[in-house]
Amino acid sequence: MLARIQAEQFDRQQRAADAQWVREQRVAEVEKRRACYVTANSGYRRYRIELMKYLWLVHKAEVTAQARADLEETRLSMHTAFAEAQMVASDAVLRELDAMTVTLAGAYRRILQLADGNPYPGWSFEEIQTELLQVGQRWKNMRGIMRADLGVDPGIDPGVDPVPADS
Repeated sequence: MLARIQAEQFDRQQRAADAQWVREQRVAEVEKRRACYVTANSGYRRYRIELMKYLWLVHKAEVTAQARADLEETRLSMHTAFAEAQMVASDAVLRELDAMTVTLAGAYRRILQLADGNPYPGWSFEEIQTELLQVGQRWKNMRGIMRADLGVDPGIDPGVDPVPADS
């Protein structure tokens, strides 16, 4: 009887330890994704800002070798963040990052063409600038999807006015 009681206690302790291990693994997984999302969000934002700065330098005909090097460093940093995200991000987050990557890569290509004096038809300074400014709106959606994936309130819907019109 004592052996049976001890076996039951051991079994309960083992189940509790297993449940604790599972909880710790879930917390570690969420923390890993959170850190990855912070890095990706930061890397993409920084790259977008650097693209805007470089576009402005192209517009003013003041591009320097250092500005080009800064742009390339930032671009590579964003690609590193994207590569990390590809290993841990949810499918929903990865779809947003993929779309953002395509958009920023297109802007990069068009900016370089503009800098070379051979812009794509329909992609003037103003049009590229507008596109990069619109990427900021997409950020709100991407950020909301990342937050939701982490179990955090995604925040205010960017399409909804947070203050009622009659107040």
